[in-house]
Amino acid sequence: MLNRLEILKIFSVAATCPTFREAAKRLGVSPQVITRAVRELEQTLGETLFHRNTRRVQITTFGQSFAVSAQAALAAVDGLFGPANTRTDEAVGVVRITAPSGLGRRYVQPVLLELMTRHPGLVPDLRLSDAPSAVVDEQIDVGIRAGAIGDNRFVARVVGPLPMWVVGAPALIDAVGEPKNLKELEARPVTSLIDQASGRPWPWIFRGERHFQPPSPAFVTDDTEAEIDAACAGVGFSQCAEYLIRPYVERGQLVRVLPRLEPEPWKLHVYRPQRGPVPKRVRVVFDELVTRLAAATSRA
Repeated sequence: MLNRLEILKIFSVAATCPTFREAAKRLGVSPQVITRAVRELEQTLGETLFHRNTRRVQITTFGQSFAVSAQAALAAVDGLFGPANTRTDEAVGVVRITAPSGLGRRYVQPVLLELMTRHPGLVPDLRLSDAPSAVVDEQIDVGIRAGAIGDNRFVARVVGPLPMWVVGAPALIDAVGEPKNLKELEARPVTSLIDQASGRPWPWIFRGERHFQPPSPAFVTDDTEAEIDAACAGVGFSQCAEYLIRPYVERGQLVRVLPRLEPEPWKLHVYRPQRGPVPKRVRVVFDELVTRLAAATSRA
């Protein structure tokens, strides 16, 4: 059974057409649907809306008057949805993003600041943490994560590889020598990064799924930027994500060592939860981060 709004829409079209067949063609339905809707409306109103014969239909005087009222009512209904449709065409409002701290500061935040100049109504809410966020529970709109995305509640895009490099300052290499294997690395000063989620040091990972846990690190921190600063100061060798230390290597502040032992790169994902329609503000941020982070990782 058709609801009253559908019946009004059908009647309004039929009122402007010479035949029900023409009205059916415009609406993409059968002529029987038009006939049934008109009959039901006439029964509801207790008035004849059309005079019919085998060739054509002629709207009645009452039908003409009612058509004006029906079109005004339909316009009012469409107006209820107009402002919402206008908003969805603009990247306006808050978008909450989560990202690892180092990646967020160096790569994500510049993208967001640039987007704000192109979309003045966009309000990024950037949450930086190396501990994974409870994305759905915390109402995160867009996330960036290294490693596997095993949750089917997410729409995820792989934007590139994340190599892990071991690096040391030139002054440190001059003082203690460049390690050529893991045994030599164990005999040299190294830094250690704490996993904020577990409170334990992250193990160093090498090709063949070999792990190395520094027994007596020269420097310990839970912040990647602090670890890189310590490496640049010559405190110890460090294993860090390539995207964080590439600028230091390019400037000669750090030297890449043990390249043959580097593990298979992780994958960098940009993802968003699957929860209903995606507002334009979220699509804009999601698509821009996918494009820009893919370009950044392709330089590895």
